[in-house]
Amino acid sequence: MLIDRTQIAEPWAVRVDDACRLTGLGRTTIYELMRSGRLRSVKVGRARLIDRASLRTLIGG
Repeated sequence: MLIDRTQIAEPWAVRVDDACRLTGLGRTTIYELMRSGRLRSVKVGRARLIDRASLRTLIGG
């Protein structure tokens, strides 16, 4: 059975640990990038979510 990739949705935002895994950057670097405004993020409850488009822009993808 073939999977149609157009039907697989990516999350719009990821947690810090996922951002580290996706970019290969460390937690401290991710937090510094958020603090400087280079990564857009929002706080939802206790979770900090990073905009996935912001990650793509950061790594040039």
